[in-house]
Amino acid sequence: MLSQIKELAATLAPRLIDIRRHIHAHPELSGQEHQTAAYVAGVLSSSGVRVWETVGRTGVVGELAGAQGSDFPKGKLCQQVLAIRTDMDALPIYERTKLEFISHNPGVMHACGHDVHTTVGLGTAMVLAQLQGTIPGLFPGTTRFLFQPAEEIAQGASWMVKDGAMNNVAGILGVHVFPSIPGGSVGLRYGALTAAADDLEIIIQGESGHGARPHEAIDAIWIAAQVITTLQQAISRTQNPLRPVVLTIGKITGGRAPNVIADQVQLVGTVRSLHPDTHAHLPQWIENIVQGVCQIYGATCQVNYQRGVPSVQNDTFLTNILESAAREAWGNDRVQILLEPSLGAEDFSVYLEQAPGSMFRLGVGFVDRPNYPLHHPQFEVNEAAIVTGVVTLAYAAYKYWQTK
Repeated sequence: MLSQIKELAATLAPRLIDIRRHIHAHPELSGQEHQTAAYVAGVLSSSGVRVWETVGRTGVVGELAGAQGSDFPKGKLCQQVLAIRTDMDALPIYERTKLEFISHNPGVMHACGHDVHTTVGLGTAMVLAQLQGTIPGLFPGTTRFLFQPAEEIAQGASWMVKDGAMNNVAGILGVHVFPSIPGGSVGLRYGALTAAADDLEIIIQGESGHGARPHEAIDAIWIAAQVITTLQQAISRTQNPLRPVVLTIGKITGGRAPNVIADQVQLVGTVRSLHPDTHAHLPQWIENIVQGVCQIYGATCQVNYQRGVPSVQNDTFLTNILESAAREAWGNDRVQILLEPSLGAEDFSVYLEQAPGSMFRLGVGFVDRPNYPLHHPQFEVNEAAIVTGVVTLAYAAYKYWQTK
């Protein structure tokens, strides 16, 4: 079966590169993926995949029904579904590559590889559809393809779940490009892959006064500085260093004039963590510290902690299937077991609240020139990775169904 999958992927490679370049040249921001979704739906339909549009607002669902059939989105059948998720949205970045297929939408760019993700998802659906067409009954269950909008604002997965995309799903696989891994290689990690990411706002209320008489006022700017410093020091002294926490204040707003003591300061930031227990207690921990500092100096405060997305925790069984598929397809030299997680975030984790899953890293790096990081205006990908991703996912799906 592996040889058939690789042969089909190789035959499709020129078309897949054309698909990726078309998507790259026509990027759309989160929640605005109307043309991308229509294009994806057209490719799926022409490949014999049943399609539902406007799932999760601008998302697309494709299905290859197994022997028991399917009734998405009702989800009433007691059969297992394997989901394969890819995302479609771009970023508000002005592209500065010299590609012939550079973005036609100034100020919007596929700088995070979602054009590749979408192409890999389409290629996987095309390969599996052709296999199923030539070998009836090959897959006992349904393979569902989720083409998700709005990953960059961490909203799209929730939209898709709300619209039934995870109904009856027993397992889900995902992929994300990685420029530090050579193109054509695969990176895998068991356990935590990405961090939980939450939003934090702190409003400190003091009392204004003359800049020459600070003792007659309550300086919100100075107290804000104490809050920031205390939070950072408390992480190193009160949090388990084997369960990392990153708290970054990225925006400070306050003050009225150079000679007036500020009466109010707003701090806005992000909080990242890997361990679920740590993630659970962070809101109260931050609240206690901020309240304590403000009380000492006579200020009051308001702490607004907004949960974002949890960490991606890769399931052992599904990660093992991905590893086995990648090693058989490409050999041990092209498979890396990642020793460290990322403190970046991924709303793939929202699906994992519904079913076990695993996301792998798809290497897109070049060996003969610089590799710019994700979200960089000069970010480029090694297109040889597309076939690698398609074969890995398609073969992993086949192996998954062989266990059922």
